[in-house]
Amino acid sequence: MNIAARKLLVVDDDRDLLRLIAIRIEAAGHTVAQAESAEQALSSIALDRPDLVITDLRMAGMDGLVLFDAIHARAPTLPVVILTAHGTIPEAVAATRRGVFGFLTKPFEPAVLLDTIAEALKLSASPDRAAEDWRAEILTRSPAMDSLLEQAKRVAVSDASVFIQGASGTGKELLARAIHRASPRANAAFVAVNCSAIPEGLLESELFGHRRGAFTGAVQDRQGLFLAADGGTLFLDEIGDMPVALQVKLLRAIEERVVRPVGASRSVEFDVRIISATHRLMEERIASGAFREDLYYRLNVVRLSTPTLAERREDIPLLATHLLGRLAKRYGRGALVFSREAVDALVAGQWTGNVRQLRNIVEQAVALAATPVIPESLVRQALESGPDRLLPLDQERRAFERDYLVKILKITSGNVTRAARLAGRNRTEFYRLLDRHALEPGRFKRMTLPA
Repeated sequence: MNIAARKLLVVDDDRDLLRLIAIRIEAAGHTVAQAESAEQALSSIALDRPDLVITDLRMAGMDGLVLFDAIHARAPTLPVVILTAHGTIPEAVAATRRGVFGFLTKPFEPAVLLDTIAEALKLSASPDRAAEDWRAEILTRSPAMDSLLEQAKRVAVSDASVFIQGASGTGKELLARAIHRASPRANAAFVAVNCSAIPEGLLESELFGHRRGAFTGAVQDRQGLFLAADGGTLFLDEIGDMPVALQVKLLRAIEERVVRPVGASRSVEFDVRIISATHRLMEERIASGAFREDLYYRLNVVRLSTPTLAERREDIPLLATHLLGRLAKRYGRGALVFSREAVDALVAGQWTGNVRQLRNIVEQAVALAATPVIPESLVRQALESGPDRLLPLDQERRAFERDYLVKILKITSGNVTRAARLAGRNRTEFYRLLDRHALEPGRFKRMTLPA
């Protein structure tokens, strides 16, 4: 295989033609996987993503365009070339408008096919993963993650603002760092700030800086993170939780490319690429007035979505083994491995906390392991206890609220007036809370808390 060799998938229900096309492509130095139906092709892609798909248009069952739609839904950056003996101009136009890279009519010259392949492969990520330091921190063999990383690499070369949507623990900051390393700003600073972790009163100073004496405790000038990231990338994590008042100032800073430190009389220019992220559903935040729509569109020039761990289960053995090696070294445990049954249990687990939860499970297993081989029983024990400690904040808050309401209804034996007064809410608000949790006060009549 030569240095430019790539991995292609050819799909055709004509077995002889399928073999002939594969031979021609392999003669050019590429590796070829073959599928005799669209359904077989989708299974092949799920197991081992190719760099390019070449498919016949007319096939029994799912045809080439339907196959393209299915591929595009899973891997929107994977190029597809369609071959047909029934080609017409309208079909070609329709196919290219839908995103098909090429449309060739059979019989075709081998040179034309190879030229089309060469052009299509320019759009596909390089198979030399070892040389791709920009994505080295992200371990994956998942087609969903590969597709996401291809999109990330393409947007990295521009200065477009990137908005990363994803559940907690899905690696949003890792993706942001990868985009920075793949960008022309890679040699400058990457500065991250969690917008939900800093009190509202301090967040403006943290982002924009302040001058000495601007407020109590400001004993010296502070640069601020926008200027600290000048020339590089500023990552605004959990942007969905930013206070509304500060959103106005952030929007102005992004539009004018200047910041004014708290207490300063003059603004300072900056050159920063902004990547933001959140686990929240921003459409809901905008509808409720908690987030400005104009700021959202400024931040959301390119949107990337990180898959949950449940959506990339093929990565669980890879990630678990990597985490096991790191944590075993940290705990001074020597070489540890998971039994095959333990790996199967991990793959089948409920991963509400995603990779963060996986790390917790592996760490618990390392801490409790009595032998070099971690058994299934230890993993299942950790899985049964782990998710309860790792629920997302909204779920934890909802569970607390329900427990609180149950407790107060028990105390008051279901008397809504007394319960609302104890909770510091009026009756209307309190009934709303009860409806949210499907709690009926009548069921708590004559109930008291146990001694």
